[in-house]
Amino acid sequence: MSVKIPSSFDFGIDLGVDLDISGIPTSYSIATKVEPLSMHLDLAPIEIKPIDFSLRVKEIPSVRVHLPLDYRVGLSVLGSELLCVRLCGQGQVITEPYAPNPCEARPAAVLQPQPDLQTLDRLVAELDRG
Repeated sequence: MSVKIPSSFDFGIDLGVDLDISGIPTSYSIATKVEPLSMHLDLAPIEIKPIDFSLRVKEIPSVRVHLPLDYRVGLSVLGSELLCVRLCGQGQVITEPYAPNPCEARPAAVLQPQPDLQTLDRLVAELDRG
């Protein structure tokens, strides 16, 4: 690599004096020698063997998951809220045989057995006649 610099420079100053710089070397050279990096590594080829992997779910685990819910349904104009209804509660995902918790249990007097299909047909027929 070499760089060429002009041999004379002229500077003009408003004082009426001209400055002449001479004697500056005009040629510079920088020599670099870069040898390629060589490494002698003897690596055997990498072999990847296939793996047979399987995951099976024999049974869905028995869990009871509570999902808190909080919804806001509203009307706003230009970012100002005019009306808002807030719906909050709890949802559940139950994959275990259901048995009510103590807070979910109701007294037996409040529970009514579900009628069978014949009883339902009879009640609907009585309503149609009456």
